[in-house]
Amino acid sequence: MRVNKKYSCLPAEEKGIHIINIRAIEDIGYDQHESTLLNSLSKNPDADCKYGLYFRDGKRKVDYILVYHYKKSSAGRTLARRVHHNDSSARSTKQDQPLPGKGVQLEMRESEPHMDYHEDDKRFRREEYEGNLVEAGLELERDEDTKIHGIGFVKIHAPWNVLCREAEFLKLKMPTKKMYQINQTHGLLKKINSVIQKITEPIQPKVAEHKPQTVKRLSYPFSREKQHLFDLSDRDSFFDSKTRSTIVYEILKRTTCTKAKYSMGITSLLANGVYSAAYPLHDGDYEGENVEPNDRKLLCEEWASYGVFYKYQPIDLVRKYFGEKIGLYFAWLGVYTQMLIPASIVGIIVFLYGCATVDENIPSMEMCDQRNNITMCPLCDRTCSYWKMSSACATARASHLFDNPATVFFSVFMALWAATFMEHWKRKQMRLNYRWDLTGFEEEEDHPRAEYEAKVLEKSLRKEHKQKETDKEKLTWKDRFPAYLTNFVGIIFMVGLTFAIVFGVIIYRISTAAALAISSTPSGRSSVRVTVTATAVIINLVVIIILDEVYGCIARWLTQIEVPKTDKNFEERLIFKVKFVNAYTPIFYVAFFKGRFVGRPGDYVYIFHSFRMEECAPGGCLMELCIQLSIIMLGKQLIQNNLFEIGIPKMKKFIRYMKLKRRRSLDHEEHMKKKQRYEVDYNLEPFAGLTPEYMEMIIQFGFVTLFVASFPLAPLFALLNNIIEIRLDAKKFVTELRRPVAVRAKDIGIWYNILRGIGKLAVIINAFVISFTSDFIPRLVYLYMYSENGTMHGFVNHTLSSFNVSDFQAGTAPNDPMDLGYEVQICRYKDYREPPWSENKYDISKDFWAVLAARLAFVIVFQNLVMFMSDFVDWIIPDIPKDISQQIHKEKVLMVEVFMREEQGKLQMLETWKDKDKKKGENCNNHSPRLSRSHSGSLSSCHSYPLDV
Repeated sequence: MRVNKKYSCLPAEEKGIHIINIRAIEDIGYDQHESTLLNSLSKNPDADCKYGLYFRDGKRKVDYILVYHYKKSSAGRTLARRVHHNDSSARSTKQDQPLPGKGVQLEMRESEPHMDYHEDDKRFRREEYEGNLVEAGLELERDEDTKIHGIGFVKIHAPWNVLCREAEFLKLKMPTKKMYQINQTHGLLKKINSVIQKITEPIQPKVAEHKPQTVKRLSYPFSREKQHLFDLSDRDSFFDSKTRSTIVYEILKRTTCTKAKYSMGITSLLANGVYSAAYPLHDGDYEGENVEPNDRKLLCEEWASYGVFYKYQPIDLVRKYFGEKIGLYFAWLGVYTQMLIPASIVGIIVFLYGCATVDENIPSMEMCDQRNNITMCPLCDRTCSYWKMSSACATARASHLFDNPATVFFSVFMALWAATFMEHWKRKQMRLNYRWDLTGFEEEEDHPRAEYEAKVLEKSLRKEHKQKETDKEKLTWKDRFPAYLTNFVGIIFMVGLTFAIVFGVIIYRISTAAALAISSTPSGRSSVRVTVTATAVIINLVVIIILDEVYGCIARWLTQIEVPKTDKNFEERLIFKVKFVNAYTPIFYVAFFKGRFVGRPGDYVYIFHSFRMEECAPGGCLMELCIQLSIIMLGKQLIQNNLFEIGIPKMKKFIRYMKLKRRRSLDHEEHMKKKQRYEVDYNLEPFAGLTPEYMEMIIQFGFVTLFVASFPLAPLFALLNNIIEIRLDAKKFVTELRRPVAVRAKDIGIWYNILRGIGKLAVIINAFVISFTSDFIPRLVYLYMYSENGTMHGFVNHTLSSFNVSDFQAGTAPNDPMDLGYEVQICRYKDYREPPWSENKYDISKDFWAVLAARLAFVIVFQNLVMFMSDFVDWIIPDIPKDISQQIHKEKVLMVEVFMREEQGKLQMLETWKDKDKKKGENCNNHSPRLSRSHSGSLSSCHSYPLDV
């Protein structure tokens, strides 16, 4: 059987020796220990290939790995590691070119029972696909004798000519020989920058790529015809490992096998189980003794370590190792975290202002003053009794910490902060595009997903007549209509389930409050609100975490049955499923619905004719909103984002390790040998995309901006979480995940539009929170319309209405009306209604309409003013920094100069050739004038030399 030279993986002088050793051991019948002894005397081939980073010759770098399952007999496990054939003559057919180690197994299969049809089919598809890869120019090598039993690996190497060809196809910008000076600041700005660099030097990562550069190489899309323009002094490092793996992945997507009824690319082969995994290799180990320096180790030390949490991220090195898309995510996360610092400082100042002025707040002082002797109406029917307003003193004082005039200022500040953050990120993104040579990059349409191709094939097979090649089938809305209908029903179900659970928590709050009110101890009755609120929020948190996982699975399934064409379409459709609704619904209820539809004493609103709607505390619902937001935000970050991200990958890794340990061979040789790099990476968790990472940050951004009026400390907790989150994600990418394929991208995609939408929505929501949830507007109305002395004295009494206890409906009056020690005739409740002695008793008073008008006016003014200020910030800050636009223009001018010089050089060379041609012709005329006049052929022969040159 003949093997192509590209499949060879050992030097020619070593091949025969290894085959003789293997045959001798197999024929003589040495036991395992004797064969181990013989192998130990020979040179360790794994050390030459750096344990899987290179082919067996130690020269060709492994750029990509394909993994597949195969059935291996017990007899085959005694075979040596890789068997090669000496015959390297040209192959006749694809089936005559097995990868190294494959020929012996084919001979074994002849004597073994025949495999099942599916295994044979997968093997035939692999053979054809790998043959097509070789035809595309790639070089392959197989390894089936690994520590992972039943797993085979195909190593792929892209030679220089393939890299050059694909780099030209992909229009990859590569550095040329031309270098130019980057514009530097002068004068005062230069001194300021130098001072800032000295101050921030301790927090800069010790990475070469992070140091400020004064010169930059001019980049140009690679062209094989213009290789002389590029710096090819070191061909091995001209295309880094990230670029090489990207090129190989493009070839894998483009190459197909046609042994099935339809063509299958790598995505289809993975989906059908022909291959179980495909991934590029990490650069090496990141820990241990005698580990060679590599980018992975450097990232682990300077980025993926909690000990460097105070340092900047080495974004350029992250991009070099993982690609632009992942680099942009971490760059965005770093900018977001930095921008949270001023927001946190202002939030702390607002909170401290509330703490400092709590003793000067007249409304809370009036509520805590027991001399006022304000008797409040019962909180529930029959079991609840009358209560003193002074018992809610602690809640009133705590509400002032977050419900004070500084809250309005902070809401305006956060709206402007969101606009500034978005503009700052756009400028940062342009700087990264310039540094990473993405200024002229245009994203091309992704390769169709395997599921889409299979669905299109199924549709084409249903056609009775064959379609022409030009009439390519595609899925229409009619094909997707059942999926759209299922999506609609599924989304309605998920939204309905969310509201049903919120409704269930409301019932829990009402029934628990009634049960706790029966308590005979005064302390128990005074802490009813806090107990009910805290337990209800914890229930909401647990439900949100559980439903997030359930909804995530349902949303992914609903998106899959839609069969989006590309991965980008899949991600966009997945994003807009109802995960946001689940996170914010309980908070929206407390902010805008709780206490709004209660009714009044004697005419309450009931649920199922038995549960009375719950009311807000006398100090308003803002304190409960603060508790709800803080617990859900902190709990979600600590439990779901951090503990799950640490615990679940480690648990999966442990389970995978235990499974492999059971399947692992017990022979001594296999146990003692060191794992190859591709074996170690196979045990890592596969990369699942950036959608979960972006999703949790977007939800956090919503917590920080949407309801910041109720919780000024939200930016601070978000900042503390993100400091941990950056290092946690970095550690996960470097140590826990397989290396993802580098993807070029010039922005963060649809996430930017979502952030802008949340920023605009935050202005509207905060306007409604301030005007309707807090008491800010009623206080202003009382201060400027009803206050007799221009102070807030009497505000609490103004917001309370009176009720005659004789007007209670039958069966709703308290069972123990003498609980306070005296008979109550008039009780108070929070509302703007006419008193019982009025002609229109218990009707809505004119004060209610005055406050409502002021609230609506505030919403309109606040919304338009803040929107105008945000748009002004957006307009006044240019999207592209001035120095970057100058540098981009300078690059274009320099590139034109380079080509002009090249053209001038070509013209000079052509003129030189013409001069030589002319002189040669004159010499021919001088030596033989007669021949030149009579025989033109001789003259032409004189001209032939320079023309050939």
